Order: sequence, then structure tokens, then C-alpha cells
Amino acid sequence: MKRRISIIGSTGSIGTQALEVIEKLQDKFEIVALAAGSNIDKINEQIAKFNPKYVSVSASADKIVGCDRVLTGAAGLEEICSDKQNDIILMACSGKIGLKPTLTAIKNGINIALANKETLVMAGDIVMNLAKKNGISIIPVDSEHCAIHQCIKDISQVSKLIITASGGPFLHKSTDDMKNATVDEALAHPRWNMGRKITVDSATLMNKGLEIIEAHHLFGMDYDNIDVVIHPQSIVHSAIEYVDGSVIAQIGLPSMHIPIQYAICYPDRFEGIKSKSFSFADIARLDFEKPDYDKFKFLNLAYLAGRTGGSATVVLNAADEEAVFAFLKGHIKLYDIYQLTEDIYNSYEVVKNPSVDEIFEIDKEVRIKTNELISRRYGCLSI
Repeated sequence: MKRRISIIGSTGSIGTQALEVIEKLQDKFEIVALAAGSNIDKINEQIAKFNPKYVSVSASADKIVGCDRVLTGAAGLEEICSDKQNDIILMACSGKIGLKPTLTAIKNGINIALANKETLVMAGDIVMNLAKKNGISIIPVDSEHCAIHQCIKDISQVSKLIITASGGPFLHKSTDDMKNATVDEALAHPRWNMGRKITVDSATLMNKGLEIIEAHHLFGMDYDNIDVVIHPQSIVHSAIEYVDGSVIAQIGLPSMHIPIQYAICYPDRFEGIKSKSFSFADIARLDFEKPDYDKFKFLNLAYLAGRTGGSATVVLNAADEEAVFAFLKGHIKLYDIYQLTEDIYNSYEVVKNPSVDEIFEIDKEVRIKTNELISRRYGCLSI
């Protein structure tokens, strides 16, 4: 039988690549629903090619062509994630919008292929506890967490997680170069083609900080046992160390098609999209080095927020996102992102066990306060 799948965020980078994987494996999948934001032209193309049973968009439902059933807004996402026709749902959207639909899918017994960072950064304890209670699998799509997932046989025998980072465009640049970087320079990632926000986070290594928090929740590993290592070639996607000293790594060419296919096909493997067979001889060398924690200060702040727990990671994520938006608009400098985020982070008292509603209230308040601080300090808003 075909695996029935819905994609939340079908017109984004992960969503479009997932559909490329599904097109290659069309005999393995049946698409139940697609959900997108405002890219109506793109989702109309997807409807024509993949024939979903229904779709959901944020607005402009009247412009959808070729699908008889069209939902809108948050209610549309909730309906898709309540539909027990689904065997698995790919959470490919970005931002906090992914949290509630993920929880709905888990409550309805639907497995998750998770590419939405905010779901675990904002509410990792809630999500993972609910998944465990309902016997639901959450398979990570991020290349690093997907790599770790592939390496682990028995998590109780693992002593350390080793998350690799390319180092981004400023790896071998000075701190002053980074402080004065332009938006174009920050977006010039040497290895990966991603959305603008995540690319800026990769330039500051904030993205790696968020991945540390995600790894803690996905694999139940203490923060003291999660390491980051710089690996510019992006061939070793991450590794684990077992208690006996053995280190197991997952390697491959830097392509998101591979972890996406792994997540939506798990536990099966099929020949899918791949540029070529892997050749050690062609790669020739693999380099590794420790991160510069003085230059990439977000790593320290992410470890602090993760260890603190509760609402700390909500504040970290929301403040960073608003500051990144301000940088992308040219209102602030790259290093200002960290300073703004740290200042907002330090201004909040931690709520230890926030509910989902409290998480969203905190997130909203932090974004408002971050924009107020940007306005006072730089005379502009990020929005």
C-alpha cells in the first residue's frame, strides 16, 4: 500500500524538495493534503502535478485552481492534522505556526517527519512527552538530527552526540569582518541553499544553537553530552560516541533530498534522488575544528537557554527571529542580532513549565519587546 502523506509548508524549500522526492517515488506515496501560505501560483502548480485530495492556504482560497476542497488559516492546518487518513505528516513550515498542528497530529496518532525547528525549541518537553504517551514517531528532517537518528541503535548506550556545523560564510573571517558584514555576505552560505532567516542564523551559528536544543529533546541527551564541531565540507552530517569509545558517523553529499527521503520513508529505504554515488577519493579530505565561542556567541547563549529550560528557549528563539528580520531589512548590523537577543533574554524571568497557551503569549510579548528595543536603539522596527 502507498504511504499517505500531507505536507504542511509545501511551497517552501523543504516542501518543494519533498515533492521532488515523492515524484521520484510516486509508486510509494499518496498525497492527502498540501498546505501553504500565500504562494498561490506555486501551490496551483503542485495541485496540477500531485492531485492532493484537498489543500489549505493562509488566504486567497478563491484563487486555487484544480482542487475542489480548499481550507484556510489555522483551522485548515488543524483539519489536515486531524485527518487520520494520513500515515505521516511532514512539518515543513517555518516558525511557530508549526507547533499546534504538530500537537494535533500527535493526538490523532499520526507520525511526524519534523523539519520545523520552533516546535521543539519552543515546546520540546510538551511535544516529546505527548509523542511518547501516544506512541508516535517523530523522525527529524534536519540533516544533523537525521544523521544522529540513523546512527543510533540503542540510545542508552550512547555517551555523546556530535553535531557538525559548516561554519558558514564567516568561519575564517575576523570578528570585525563579521561585525561589518552586509546582508548579501551573510546570505552567501558556502554549502546549503536555504531560506533567508535560517541562512542568517547559520552565519551567526544561532542555527546550530537551536539544533543543540532540538537534539536534547529528540534524543533525551543531557546538554553536557552534546558537542558541536566545525566541519566545512558538510560531508559528515553528525556523529555519536558510544560508551565503549566507538564513534559512528553518517556521511553523504550535502543534499536535503536525502534526509527528507529518510524521514518520510522510515524505516524503509529506496533508491531516490541522488546526484551521484559517494566517492571518498573525490572528497579527498575532511577537516574539523572547534567552534570559536568568542566570535559565535550564540552557541553559549543557546546552551544556557537549553540548560535553563522552560520559557528560556521561547525567549531566545523569538528575540533572535525579530532581530534577524531587522538585519535583513538593513536596520541593524549582524552582531547587533546577538546583543539584542541577549539583552531581551536577560530581561525575562523564566517560567519553568509553561503551557502551550503561555508559550504563545510569551512568544508574542517577546517579539513586541524586541521591536520596541530595536526602535529605541536604532530608530526603526523589524516589521
